[in-house]
Amino acid sequence: MSGQRARFRRKQALLRWAVLTVVLLFFVLPLLGMLDFTTQGPGGQGRTLETWRTLADVSRISTDYPALREGFLASVGLAVVTPVVMLVLLVPTMTWVRLRLPGLSRTVEFVCLLPLTVPAIVLVVGLTPVYAWVYYLLGDSTLWLGLAYVVLVLPYAYRALDAGLRAIDVRTLAEAARSLGASWTTVMWRVILPNLRTAVLSASFLSVALVLGEFTIANLFSKKNLQVAMYELGKSDAKISVAVGLASLVFAFVVLFAMSFVGSGRAGTSPFSRLRRRKEPTA
Repeated sequence: MSGQRARFRRKQALLRWAVLTVVLLFFVLPLLGMLDFTTQGPGGQGRTLETWRTLADVSRISTDYPALREGFLASVGLAVVTPVVMLVLLVPTMTWVRLRLPGLSRTVEFVCLLPLTVPAIVLVVGLTPVYAWVYYLLGDSTLWLGLAYVVLVLPYAYRALDAGLRAIDVRTLAEAARSLGASWTTVMWRVILPNLRTAVLSASFLSVALVLGEFTIANLFSKKNLQVAMYELGKSDAKISVAVGLASLVFAFVVLFAMSFVGSGRAGTSPFSRLRRRKEPTA
């Protein structure tokens, strides 16, 4: 019997390694192809790192490729604006619904997941009148794309935050903090958020990954982010465009992989735990 179990475990291990190998090849081979293309010498002869040296030279990129610099700065700004707006919108709303309006939880979930069913072109058509007024009143900065990106990231951020809220007893934490004299602002900032740090970081990383890879909406709105700049640059300098694409892909993979390691901390070190210990009488 034990021999059969051992053979079954070996087969399971072999199957896991086979699946893992296929997945790694599926993701790694295109990246190796991109790296091979960017390191080819003139006429496809030999190897050179000139493309990567150019990409690492910030002053040269700013001078020779101003569109790439503009797109990169726009994407960095959007990668900051989008997670902030998303968290300010979702965290208080989801927490309040869980505490005071649990009957609306299905409605909020439906609204947050709805963008998954809406094609990008339909979303752009619907947002065009809104952006017309935004551009007229507030200017036509590329950073206003963050409003559309918040809509795009809602399904993924909602799932990450919902998992975090389900993992803690929000009602008990809020009632305990209120009984100790904390305001609702303190409850949200010093009790709920520290306990949701892993979910918040996961939602933020997903937002950053989406922003760095988004092309359709920016292109349809005639705005220049990193992906649009890479597309335009590919018509004149394919190697630089592919090198930037490879760097952004690797960065996105690293960010998503880091989600498995961030946000962990020792139990009992949250601000709520420290607040509770200060209120407890000493023996």
